[in-house]
Amino acid sequence: MTPELFVELFRDALWMVLLMVCAIIIPSLLIGLIVAIFQAATSINEQTLSFLPRLVVTLLAMMLFAHWMTQMLMEYFFSIVERLPQVLY
Repeated sequence: MTPELFVELFRDALWMVLLMVCAIIIPSLLIGLIVAIFQAATSINEQTLSFLPRLVVTLLAMMLFAHWMTQMLMEYFFSIVERLPQVLY
């Protein structure tokens, strides 16, 4: 296994993880920002108010992007299996 192949596999894996995490976290961050602006405008200082909308949006994002994330993981796994002869020699 050459170092370049290892670095390429590792880079692809990190990029895939970054995309999948961003697909889940960014909608939650946006909802958190909207709720924080609402709390600042209305002077409501309840800490638990932002938890439920972020939880719901995170679960919805996971449900919405689950097929896409599974497809990405499967494609990455198949690409690793295809590169197996290169890794072994």
